[in-house]
Amino acid sequence: MQTQTGDELMERILAHPSDDIVGTAANDLLAELYAGYPVENLGRLLHSDDEVVVRTGTWLLSELGELAAPMMGEVPALLSSPIRNVRYFAIEVVLSNADDRHGSAIARVMSMSTEYDAAVRWKVLEFLSEASTDQLEAGASSLEAGPVKESAEWLVRQDDEEPDPRDVLARLEGPDPTARLFAAAAAARLSDEDTGLLEHAVNAEDEEIRTFAQSLLSGAD
Repeated sequence: MQTQTGDELMERILAHPSDDIVGTAANDLLAELYAGYPVENLGRLLHSDDEVVVRTGTWLLSELGELAAPMMGEVPALLSSPIRNVRYFAIEVVLSNADDRHGSAIARVMSMSTEYDAAVRWKVLEFLSEASTDQLEAGASSLEAGPVKESAEWLVRQDDEEPDPRDVLARLEGPDPTARLFAAAAAARLSDEDTGLLEHAVNAEDEEIRTFAQSLLSGAD
C-alpha cells in the first residue's frame, strides 16, 4: 500500500469522517512529522473551528517534544482553550519547549493550578514536578501578585536554597489547595534524594495529592 504524504494525512484529519480515521491518520502524521514534515503545517489544525481537529493538532504537538518549538507562539491560545484536552496537551508542549522567553506561558500553566478540571490540575502538578528551575523562575516572575505567585516563588526556593521538609509538610497539610498542590510538586522534586515527603503525601487528606504521590512511588518501585 502506498504511504500517504503529510499533506494527504492533514486533509484526512480536517475532513475526519470518523474518530477512528482521525486516530489512524494522526498516528501516521506523527511519523511524517518525525521524518521532517514541517511542524508549522499543524497550524491548519490548531486554527480549525472543529473541536476534534484542534484536539488532534494539540495532541500531535504534545507528542513531538522539542520538535514542537517552532509552534510555541500558538501555545497561549491553546492554554486558554475551552476544550479540556487541548489545555491538557498544551501543558506538555510548554514543559518540553518553554524557556525564559516564554515566562507568560509558564505563568499561565502555574495559574491553572486553580483549574476546576481535575485532569488539567493533575497535568499542572506533573509540570510543576518536572519543570526545570529556570522554567519555574521564568513563570514565577511573570505571575501577578497573589497566592499562585507566592507558591511559585516558594517552589523555586526549594531548588535554589536548602529545602525545609517541615515547611513542605506544613503546606501539604494546610488549608490552601494551591499551596498543597505546589507542596506536592516540591515533594516530588525532592524525591530523587529522599522519598520521605512523598510517602507522607500518600496519607494526605487531599485525594488528588494522595493519588499523585501513590503514582510516583509506584513508578519508582
